[in-house]
Amino acid sequence: MKPAPFGYHRARDVDGAARLLAELGDDAKVIAGGQSLVAMMNFRLARPRHLVDIAGLHELKRMHRDPSGALHIGALTTHHTVETDPEGQLGAHFAVLREAMRWIGHLPIRTRGTVGGSIAHADATAEWCLLSLALEAEFVARGPRGERRIAAGDFFLGYYTSVLEPDEILVEIVFPRPAPHAALTEFAERQGDFALVSATVNLDIAEGAVRGGRVALGGVAASVIRVPQAEAVLADGGSFADCAAVAADAVDPPGDESGSAQYRKQLVRTLVLRACEEAMSR
Repeated sequence: MKPAPFGYHRARDVDGAARLLAELGDDAKVIAGGQSLVAMMNFRLARPRHLVDIAGLHELKRMHRDPSGALHIGALTTHHTVETDPEGQLGAHFAVLREAMRWIGHLPIRTRGTVGGSIAHADATAEWCLLSLALEAEFVARGPRGERRIAAGDFFLGYYTSVLEPDEILVEIVFPRPAPHAALTEFAERQGDFALVSATVNLDIAEGAVRGGRVALGGVAASVIRVPQAEAVLADGGSFADCAAVAADAVDPPGDESGSAQYRKQLVRTLVLRACEEAMSR
C-alpha cells in the first residue's frame, strides 16, 4: 500500500525542527530512520499530514562517555553504530547494549533505524525501551519551552504512547551508570521478528555475590515494565530460578494468535532465568 498524502519538511537544526512541530500542530510527525513510521504509513495505520525530517542533524549522531562514566547516545545514532561500536565507547561496562543489537530486525533495518526513533515509538517489545528501563536511563527532550530530562521509568505510558509532547524532539539518551552485569534475551517466532516476550536483567554484584538488580519485561503489557516482586527476590538473596518464577507469577500478559497468556508467562520464566545467568557470567 501507499501512504496518504503528506507534506515534507526538512529540518536544519533541532530548534528549527521543534518550531516546525509547534507550527504544524498535532498532524505532524518526526521522521528519522523511518523504519517504524513509514511501515505504519504504508498500511494507513498512521496518517500524518506533515513529516519533519531530522535525519540530517549530525549533532544528534554522537556517542560518548563523560568523565563520570555515563554513556551519552545521540538520538540519531543507528542501531548498527552501537552494534559495531566504532569509537570503542561501550567497553565491558555497556557490552549489553552492543550485544542486544543482534535482536533488532535485520542488518538493513539496523543500519537505518535510530536509537531515539525506537524509544520515541514506545513499542512494548522494543529492545531500546527495555534496555533504558532496566539500566535506568534518562532521556533528554527539547522543544519550544526548552530542554528537559525524563527518567525512563516515567517516559512510557502505554501502547506506542509516551510523555513526549507533540512539539518535543528526543535528542539524547543517557545511561548514568555502567552495567557490567546486564543481559537481554527474547523469543520471537523467527529471527528478526518482533519479540513475543523479552527480558532484561541488570544485576548489582559486590564481592562475587548478587546484592540486587533490576528486572524489566517487554511483550507482557501495554508498555515495557519493571517487576519489583522479582527484584525483591534478588535483593533478598533468592535464587535466579525463584526470581524467574516470581516474575512469571507477577505479570498478566495478553493472549493472541501468537501465543496464549499462559504461554507468555512460561516464556517470562524461561527468559528471566536465562538473562540472570547470562548477566552473572559477565
